[in-house]
Amino acid sequence: MAITIKDVAKQAGVAPSTVSRVISDSPHISEKTKRKVRKIMEDMGYHLNLNARTLVQQSTQTIGIVMKNSTSQSMLNPFFPEVLSGISALCHKQDYSICLTTGETEEEIFQDTVKMVQGKKVDGIIVMYSKKDDKVVPFLQKQGIPFVVIGKPVFESNKMMYVDNDNFQAAKEATDYIINLGHQKIGFIGGDPRFEVTQARLSGFHQSVRENDLLVTDDYIKHFQFDREQGERVVSELLTTLERPTALVVTDDYNAFIVLSALKERNIHVPEDISIITFNNTVMSRLSTPPLTSVNIQSFQLGYESAQCVIEFIKDPSMMKKSVIIPTIIEERDSCSEADKTSV
Repeated sequence: MAITIKDVAKQAGVAPSTVSRVISDSPHISEKTKRKVRKIMEDMGYHLNLNARTLVQQSTQTIGIVMKNSTSQSMLNPFFPEVLSGISALCHKQDYSICLTTGETEEEIFQDTVKMVQGKKVDGIIVMYSKKDDKVVPFLQKQGIPFVVIGKPVFESNKMMYVDNDNFQAAKEATDYIINLGHQKIGFIGGDPRFEVTQARLSGFHQSVRENDLLVTDDYIKHFQFDREQGERVVSELLTTLERPTALVVTDDYNAFIVLSALKERNIHVPEDISIITFNNTVMSRLSTPPLTSVNIQSFQLGYESAQCVIEFIKDPSMMKKSVIIPTIIEERDSCSEADKTSV
């Protein structure tokens, strides 16, 4: 016979309504009581009947996740699983499930989002990117569903919640780090320029080189998106410039890994010939050869805070929309050396 809320309440010596408030994580119940009731729920093997709860509350207890690219492509980059891990941790704590878009193209991802919202499959949405000419965010705004963006919105930010790093400042500090090692010929390799994070990091890079009175030509600015063939082409172009860069700022560990591989094939050594600083501090940066100096953007925390924001908004639609900025730190490893130790 299934364990009920009344059974848990009787065992805990509290009212059934108290057990219900513990399940919904009500702030009106003390942490001591929550711990006691949750322990009894666990000991008794009580499981919340989500189907019944959905019917009563008209709630799915599910958060939709709109991916930046197709799920298969995104999962190749360790950044996304780390963000999803943070989202999952908070959702588990709040008894929410997650539902991912599975489309392979931008249009399919958008249609997945429409089905989630109009089919009432989710209570809220986390959009894992911010991009110009995006159809998803305007649709969510029009529908009035709670949502949060990971990344600084390219739309009016006071009308939506977002969680992000200060990518401009992080890129400026990363470039300053390279310049302080004595490098003056510095290349920049960004991801898809349509995404706000790429533009913010490029702006931070430019700010640093301007403040240090360095000249960076257009030949030193490249972009590619998680594609080995494109990465090979970008590396070839940089190596054949009139004055080859002695250092690179790469905006994603995954792309940096591709660059590192392309350099090795050409017998270009890191950091002896070219220094590299990258972003995201994923497992790739730690396990590559050499280990990559990388900007730790705290991917797990980005996901955790985004889930926290959207669930708070679901529970209190009248709350003031907010932005959360996650701090970054440069994790120094072996891919950077002083310019006078770099063979040109």
